[in-house]
Amino acid sequence: MSTKQIADHFSQAAEILAQFNTTDNLSKIEQAGKLIVNSLKSGGKIISCGNGGSMSDAMHFAEELTGRYRGHRASLAAISISDPSHITCVGNDYGFDKIFSRFIEGVGQKDDVLLAISTSGNSENIINAIQSAKEKRMIIIGLTGKGGGEMANLCDVEIRAPHSEFADRAQEIHIKIIHALIDFIETNIEK
Repeated sequence: MSTKQIADHFSQAAEILAQFNTTDNLSKIEQAGKLIVNSLKSGGKIISCGNGGSMSDAMHFAEELTGRYRGHRASLAAISISDPSHITCVGNDYGFDKIFSRFIEGVGQKDDVLLAISTSGNSENIINAIQSAKEKRMIIIGLTGKGGGEMANLCDVEIRAPHSEFADRAQEIHIKIIHALIDFIETNIEK
């Protein structure tokens, strides 16, 4: 890998970020943030999920809420569906496509929020989680990429990274969205 290839990573990321930075996308982040804050203030919780790098993002989101982001505040009710014993148990007994939906069936409640992350918008286990969340009358926020996939029409708020050839560009946008959401939540939760 040459320094030009390395530089290309940063210039491509800057291009995608500039494409994403629109009033419409910023409004969607604000809308999602308000839904999360309202849920937390009324005793709800946030459940996040994703596969691979998106699972890491889901975990990062939850731990920043239960821990801290920038300022000291009370711990907030958030959990990612990432327990290996749950995933392997459900994967073995029901199949990989049910690993998130079974968790939602057991833990999700009306007016909780599901933050579902899929760079394609078509991950079957994420779609199943959304369906379970709908049955529980949860609020669904989706972080997607490409064309939004099947998730685009299933979420209360869908925030889509601009189309790019590889998932890493969408993941870079997703982490920016996650940090913006956390900052919004942390700033507004005690108001």
